[in-house]
Amino acid sequence: MGDPAGRHFLQIPGPTNVPDRILRAIERPTIDHRGPGFGRLGRQVLGGLREIFKTRGNVLIFPSSGTGAWEAALVNTLSAGDTVLMSETGHFSTLWSAMARRLGLRVEILEGDWRTGADPARIEARLAEDRARTIKAVTVVHNETSTGVTSPVGAVRAALDAAGHPALLLVDTISSLASIDYRHDEWGVDVTIGGSQKGLMLPPGLGFNAVSDKAMTAARSGGMVRSYWDWEAMLGANETGFFPYTPATNLLHGLAEAIDMLIEEGLDNVFRRHDRHAEATRRAVRAWGLEVWCRDPTGYSSSLTAVRVPRGHSADALRHIILDRFDMSLGNGLGRLADRVFRIGHLGDFNDLMLAGTLSGVEMGLDLAGVPHARGGVGVALAYLAGEAARTVAVPATAAGPA
Repeated sequence: MGDPAGRHFLQIPGPTNVPDRILRAIERPTIDHRGPGFGRLGRQVLGGLREIFKTRGNVLIFPSSGTGAWEAALVNTLSAGDTVLMSETGHFSTLWSAMARRLGLRVEILEGDWRTGADPARIEARLAEDRARTIKAVTVVHNETSTGVTSPVGAVRAALDAAGHPALLLVDTISSLASIDYRHDEWGVDVTIGGSQKGLMLPPGLGFNAVSDKAMTAARSGGMVRSYWDWEAMLGANETGFFPYTPATNLLHGLAEAIDMLIEEGLDNVFRRHDRHAEATRRAVRAWGLEVWCRDPTGYSSSLTAVRVPRGHSADALRHIILDRFDMSLGNGLGRLADRVFRIGHLGDFNDLMLAGTLSGVEMGLDLAGVPHARGGVGVALAYLAGEAARTVAVPATAAGPA
């Protein structure tokens, strides 16, 4: 059989759909990565990323996944044997802590239920107990991709300040950057980790570190043995727009286009669009009689919604039916949530009609899979979206009726 008719609905929470503008930018002829034209491109994207991260400091770009950017943050700022305080909020916070252990760090976990974000009060209490200042860093996942739960990064910074603790603050924004409001400088983050394949609307392949002066000082005075991930080598070359080794040249063309698209729309408008789609999705889930996995409304993600299926039913079987019958991919449950939840991605290059199609596919899939639910969730979501559109779009008063 050939490919199915129509477009595939890629509704996993990343990698996300790549807009045509970015695809056209990526397919430009490869240029000399040591020539003057590339230097201009490098300076353009490095400057533009400061707007996206909301920082005046340095942003570094690695040819890597987000996992590579995790490692770069750890090996530049910490030394083997250092203690790191990590909040368990889901599968990806767990993976990050496992990496830290493999790198020789001593990891202390604030255990969580995967349904709520990092708890600033618990972080403050633990830091207040650390009178010897053995904890060298606190790590938080801003938006936990496995659960659809966000953590209050600004409040975590306030917790560090209230405890008077000098630990570095490292934050993963891989599934929130350019989708959910984030403020590197204002929130006093020392290293922010990002990736290209979600809110930035690119294919996988670029990892980012936004770095504070305090983090740079830590890197210059310590850190682990590193070469590929070394900030100092990268920043030296970046001063003229170049890189110390072959960069992902064509992805950087796409990155320049992505930054332009985000700035043209306006970051606040981008965030409001994601908020609107997330709220419409949650209304549909509740109308179906299903449960949003995130327990705390203040922690709702605007990038994705994780949905719990009723006991005795398989989230994976539902996903397979939806893929087979409607050519739509949904995110699977990860780690302890395997087969218990499915995840609806609603981030990146995404609009109201795409969400309508996504929710329609889910509702039809629930019918076919025999998952107990009430019909009409799509209608509830559409009513919300129509109401939001009516609030923001003026209908011309002179519009004529039928002749």
